[in-house]
Amino acid sequence: LLSWPVFAERMAVCERALAPFVDWSLCEVLTGSEEEWSGRVDVVQPVLWAVMVSLAEAWRAAGVEPGAVVGHSQGEIAAAVVAGRLSVEDGARVVALRSRVLRRLAGSGAMASVALDVAEAEAYLPAGVTVAAVNAPGQIVVSGPPEEIAALCAQLDEQGVRARRIEVDYASHHAQVEEIAEELRVGLEGLSSCGSEVAMWSTVTGELVADEELDAAYWYRNLR
Repeated sequence: LLSWPVFAERMAVCERALAPFVDWSLCEVLTGSEEEWSGRVDVVQPVLWAVMVSLAEAWRAAGVEPGAVVGHSQGEIAAAVVAGRLSVEDGARVVALRSRVLRRLAGSGAMASVALDVAEAEAYLPAGVTVAAVNAPGQIVVSGPPEEIAALCAQLDEQGVRARRIEVDYASHHAQVEEIAEELRVGLEGLSSCGSEVAMWSTVTGELVADEELDAAYWYRNLR
């Protein structure tokens, strides 16, 4: 069984690390004391990060040591902490700032999960919609303006292709992210990573992460 005390202890560490960057309590969100947070990306993403980091620590307490880690989108921040490439404090800084700047894009974008390969999807994508992530063969995520995403989903549904809107109001991994590039780079200025015996595979480059690679520019590319 996973160690609940270890999980709780690591969550407390994550809460302290997040405290300088957020105006809410991780403990209160998880216990339901914090109201009306579920629609806020600047709450949801840091909470998910803390849970992922803490679960990994609980697995370690149970004797499960990773030989390598990989993370998707904001999950890559948790992977970097689990691998020892980022400290918990630096991971908190990245996830808090990344999610906070995303709020500036709220209302201007949308995302959808589509059951097509990239090559198949290209025939359907409107000008403003691009592939945001390739999750698996026949499984991609697209992002773009809300009206174009809605139209694309309707068109694909008529063609018998599964397309599901994701419950967000911003377009991660889309050109819209370029609007917040400078704010993200400035906010993470001076950030760097360190080496680790745990290998980390990048979902930005598809390659192993090198020492000192996880700087501000990397995390901008992760979001873009």
